[in-house]
Amino acid sequence: MKIRIKRQDEPETAPYWQTFDFFGKGRKTVAGILDEINYRDDLIDENGVPSRRIRWECSCMQKMCGGCAMVINGIPALACGTFVDTTEEELLVLEPLTKFPVVSDLVTDRSCILEHQKAALMYLGEKSAENEKEFANRYSAAKCIKCGLCLEVCPNYVGGEGRFYGAVLANEAYLLYTSSENRKKAIAKEYRRHFAAGCSKSLACRDICPMKLPTLSSIGYLNRTRL
Repeated sequence: MKIRIKRQDEPETAPYWQTFDFFGKGRKTVAGILDEINYRDDLIDENGVPSRRIRWECSCMQKMCGGCAMVINGIPALACGTFVDTTEEELLVLEPLTKFPVVSDLVTDRSCILEHQKAALMYLGEKSAENEKEFANRYSAAKCIKCGLCLEVCPNYVGGEGRFYGAVLANEAYLLYTSSENRKKAIAKEYRRHFAAGCSKSLACRDICPMKLPTLSSIGYLNRTRL
């Protein structure tokens, strides 16, 4: 099969496409395919041109870190959690996420996710008594790995400079609001400002999430608050 990758040497340089031949057999993850290509002694593309190793991020290889988020055949996904049948697929197209600055090849800078939470003052403060009714939803919501896939598909998220911070902020706001004693008003205010005021409710974030977070339930809970 052919592996077509959108590459970029440095943040300031122009992107370009490069295609590699892959002769593996059976069902493999995209992460596994990238590993096998990079393990070659001499990496050459389909035209026999010597190439440097493909740059991409990973840490856990178990859908726990979110580092390998990229666009796979036009769909944002985690490389370690996306399987392809190498004996049937003829072409695999890999691109970096489009809503974050490209560092190199498939590596993007998603530090804006943390910066948005810092700007919205998303911290706990004094912890309150737990709301037992929210235990199950909180447990699921806490699985967010900050991969950025929800922001990639969101029609309202325009990038790190915008005022709308996306479902990542809404998820964090829900977790903090249901645990906070003295910051409920502040959390609700930032939620309305950086999420509720800009969300068009396409729910693309819910559908793309690799952790299947209960995003709609969390949003609904916060929307019902009267603070």
